[in-house]
Amino acid sequence: MLAHLIRSVHNSVHTLRRGARPGSVHRRRLAAVTAGLLLTVGIGLAVPASAAATATPLVTNARWGGHCTYDRIVIDLQGYVPGVTVTPVSELVYDGSGKPVPLAGTYFLEIRLHPAQAHDDAGNSVYTGPRLQKIYLPKLKGIAFTGDFEGYVTFGAAFDTAPQFTTSTLHNPERFVVDIAHPNVC
Repeated sequence: MLAHLIRSVHNSVHTLRRGARPGSVHRRRLAAVTAGLLLTVGIGLAVPASAAATATPLVTNARWGGHCTYDRIVIDLQGYVPGVTVTPVSELVYDGSGKPVPLAGTYFLEIRLHPAQAHDDAGNSVYTGPRLQKIYLPKLKGIAFTGDFEGYVTFGAAFDTAPQFTTSTLHNPERFVVDIAHPNVC
């Protein structure tokens, strides 16, 4: 295919060169088109097919841990860490249905990953973490898997007091992290 494309560009150049004066608009336009074609072909050859069609990241687990000055939520992924928003909300609801999540707390964070999914191409769940879990850490009181719907995977976290949090990503393996500050308990 590449040989055919190069032959076509060569024939077009040869045909246009016969009728074009040196420095003419036609020659400059031809040079620009040729450069564009060669660049496109070069990029297409340089990128492997698997990278060209990047798969949607898979959310496989959510876990948590307590530390001296913060509680941590970790969301495990296969692929890459997608865009994530962490938003304080007045209540947690399940995506798709809008039903309330039965997680006790006064303050809540919604964690939304997009594009992401927690199922494979056949529709089978790849998420092995908790669906609804009460937690007894200094700040974090519960976590819920609230949705895998139309390219969004959503979690909710519950707290008794307003959470002060930071986010980060970790690599190899891919993870999204939410750290919730609290006074030193060590």
